[in-house]
Amino acid sequence: MSSPVLLCALRAIDAFPALGAALEGWTQGRDRLSTGDNSLPQALMALTPEVTFRQAILFFTEAELVAGKARLYSRLWEHTKLTQICFSPLVAESWRCRAESLFSYLQAGAQVLCTVLLIKPGVWSQRLPRILQDLHLQKFSLVGMKHLELEAAAAFALLPREVQQDPAAVEAHCTYLTSGTALVLCLQRPNAVKKLMDLLGPEDPQLAQALDPSLWRAQYGTSTVQNGFYGSRSYPMAVRDVKLFFPEGLCCAQCQTVQEQEV
Repeated sequence: MSSPVLLCALRAIDAFPALGAALEGWTQGRDRLSTGDNSLPQALMALTPEVTFRQAILFFTEAELVAGKARLYSRLWEHTKLTQICFSPLVAESWRCRAESLFSYLQAGAQVLCTVLLIKPGVWSQRLPRILQDLHLQKFSLVGMKHLELEAAAAFALLPREVQQDPAAVEAHCTYLTSGTALVLCLQRPNAVKKLMDLLGPEDPQLAQALDPSLWRAQYGTSTVQNGFYGSRSYPMAVRDVKLFFPEGLCCAQCQTVQEQEV
């Protein structure tokens, strides 16, 4: 009788490349420790969403694919995929839990989400036509727009956590952000948060320039303070930012995911 296996259905952002990279490092470590008797666990993973789906329906029922608080957490992440990993000869105790099926999310693909782009003072008034054109080319839809003068509390909320710990950096950022009118855009597209972050590049314009001169912060930024843009760094932060800057609602029906976050 063959040894039992542990079969897992895993879900994460960029699941296939992330899990593949993790397994590569783990396999190299296992091979270094191997004594030639094949006693150490081996691992296999599905390489595509299609193969994953076929294998998932072979080994799991809908009730066995557990999403936890599925209606909330399954939409917190943007472009997540399900993948599987099979460990041998590890043994795991089977368990059952009723939850919303993940099969539908595996088939659904990327969901249309909202994110927030704030164009900082001194940038939007000179570069807006080109910025809007670039957003259109990247398939973003503009569903909310307003220009405003930020208050200190709102400016502070936009700063990364590590910056918030540095009083001098807080003063520099908040002074700049409140020095003039900013333009806030609510944007919508599949995988919106990550796509916008990829477009903006690192907070430091010099680092962005070294990575790719076409990144927005490389083109429009001059320093880590005057780097041109703020973008929601995660989907939960995007939900927060939408409610912060557009409490009156958007010019189209709000995303179902945003509505569920408000519940």
